[in-house]
Amino acid sequence: MRHKMIRSILAMVWAAGAVMNGIRGNLQMSLFYLLLCGLCLVSAYAVGKKQK
Repeated sequence: MRHKMIRSILAMVWAAGAVMNGIRGNLQMSLFYLLLCGLCLVSAYAVGKKQK
């Protein structure tokens, strides 16, 4: 459960970074942070599904 929570929190942090870079106009880094956010969410989903 702890791994799922940590990865979900990391995904939120990466999503916030993506939004901030999008606001500042740095779209390249924004897309990179969105990719990292997606990877963390997929990982959290996989861990959650594995625990059930």
